[in-house]
Amino acid sequence: MQTLLELAQGPLFRLTFAIMALGLLRILILDIWGAVEAYRKAGDKNIPWGQAFRKSLAWLFPVGKAFGSRPVYSLFSILFHIGLILVPLFLFAHVELWKSGIGLGWVTLPKDWADYLTLSTIIFGLALFIGRVAFRASSFLSRKQDIIWPLALIVPFITGYICANTGIAPAGYQFFMLIHILSAELIFALLPFTKIAHCVLMPLSQFVATLAWRFPPDTDEPVAISLNKKGVPV
Repeated sequence: MQTLLELAQGPLFRLTFAIMALGLLRILILDIWGAVEAYRKAGDKNIPWGQAFRKSLAWLFPVGKAFGSRPVYSLFSILFHIGLILVPLFLFAHVELWKSGIGLGWVTLPKDWADYLTLSTIIFGLALFIGRVAFRASSFLSRKQDIIWPLALIVPFITGYICANTGIAPAGYQFFMLIHILSAELIFALLPFTKIAHCVLMPLSQFVATLAWRFPPDTDEPVAISLNKKGVPV
């Protein structure tokens, strides 16, 4: 078991983290490159930067339309994402690992806060899973992987909480710690290839969309023909 832990904490961690970082960087570069190319070819280069910035803030802090249509689900989703981001980044044990690995550290969460956020992330993740399964409107729009993702994402939280807050035997601790690390590394490896990759694009989503949706000159007729709308008044 100790050998497996050392493998998971060392080479496997570096491999999966590299896959995640390089995969997300590739997605970001391709999206920005595509938007810049579309902007370069566009006839209308008058970009409403202020509007794009406001829309980006609305996506990052969805307190408007989201709460109007599905307030409870939206609240659970926001609280789930808060724990999903803060706990892995600011948990004391994680920061110490970064410090020992790359020599950089930062402020950490008090243990009580980390425990509360961990439990809330588990609870809201289960609530989102139940909501996606139970409500037809959500399940109709969700793929199977979208339904399963909340469960996969809370596995490291459950196992990490058990390791940090229960007095289990050494063998049990090693087992749960191995599951904790491997489940996190599985998320690392899959992240660039799933819908969760939007985490790196979300802050730029509205800017990319604003740049990209600009038709080049003389494309109105081909677009109308492809839509079978040539000669139809708009």
